[in-house]
Amino acid sequence: MSVSRPVVHPLEAPPPPPDGAAVAPPHRVRMKDVQGMPGTSGGLVLRVCQLILSAVSLSVMASTSDFPSVTAFRYLVAAVSLQSFWSLTLAVVDVYALLVGRSLRSPRVASLFTIGDGITSTLTFAAASASAGITVFIVNDLDRCDVNHCGRFTSATFMAFMCWFAVSPSFLLNFWSLASR
Repeated sequence: MSVSRPVVHPLEAPPPPPDGAAVAPPHRVRMKDVQGMPGTSGGLVLRVCQLILSAVSLSVMASTSDFPSVTAFRYLVAAVSLQSFWSLTLAVVDVYALLVGRSLRSPRVASLFTIGDGITSTLTFAAASASAGITVFIVNDLDRCDVNHCGRFTSATFMAFMCWFAVSPSFLLNFWSLASR
């Protein structure tokens, strides 16, 4: 794994330009690690939030006996399962990076994190939207909450949306890191 180590390199101040000479534009400076990016404590907090929210959504939906009868609910279980696995894996990587003191800003790592976050966030949002549509249909149109687990369906859908809100900053920060290269 090609990662950088935190090192300070002293720089000398450039000599002043002679009178009347054109001044060259300053060199491009790389941004520091922003909290929320991989390998930072903020990134670890986001990953743990994603893991908790997706695990709660998964456990609440899987605890009902009715979810296999609706395709959107099965899709939600599959999407938040994938999100839980992805968030757990990246949380372990973030813990490793924090313990060792390494930065996870190499182009390969950033592109892997960006693509993974993009895929899992899209799947989670689509599954939560589909489940919300079915939940609203059951509650408002069919008025069949007496035989269904409407409260659990609503809670699992809400947790999936909250998980998507927690994944979005991770995706945007990873994409920003990748685009700023």
